Amino acid sequence: MKYFTSAIIAASGNSTRMGLSVSKQLIDLCGKPVIERTLTAFENCDVIDEIVVVCRECDMESIKAIANDFSKVKAVVTGGDTRDKSVSNGVNACSGDAQFFAVHDGARPLVTVSDIEKVVHTAFEKKACTLGTMVTDTIKVVDGGNVILNTPDRASLRAVQTPQVFERELYLKAIDYTVKNKLSVTDDCSMVEAMGERVEVVLGSAENIKLTTVTDIQFAKAILNSRK
Repeated sequence: MKYFTSAIIAASGNSTRMGLSVSKQLIDLCGKPVIERTLTAFENCDVIDEIVVVCRECDMESIKAIANDFSKVKAVVTGGDTRDKSVSNGVNACSGDAQFFAVHDGARPLVTVSDIEKVVHTAFEKKACTLGTMVTDTIKVVDGGNVILNTPDRASLRAVQTPQVFERELYLKAIDYTVKNKLSVTDDCSMVEAMGERVEVVLGSAENIKLTTVTDIQFAKAILNSRK
């Protein structure tokens, strides 16, 4: 069964770790701005009915100019000072018809249409779902002095990506719970998990990287060139 799904593209980060004068959403990536590549994937995905972009005020005009070329973009709105506030602004701009929300990092421009479809369809069944990959490195838990405390089993670990997709009422409840309890979260799954709800992980591609540092840009360009 197909449900009306709104994609919320979270593009309001301050890009401080990138160390560049321009927002990472507007960095040229093999001839196209990062945000344009992100929007293209969602525009071309049949399970996505509309798109809302959440960005910084200083990027608003530039991103609006790019978004004008995408028929599914319903609105471009400004973010808040935390992730949950930013996504709330995006939710408020979505159509009242939205039955599911697919929240995606604008700085993950290499996500594929097939992976978006896969995680959205799973969410239709499970109500809460995210893309993720197997962990290949050995992970250590350390104390405040960087002394190793233990080594988790890699088989039980996942590196979580986006999109993260949620049934409407569940997600609205999670946002409200996060605000009321003043929780600090780094992704949207954490809000749902905090209520004791289940979130399923669907295996995604290791190419769905998040652009955080200048080195990530070089990796992204290499991936795009390999796709050609």
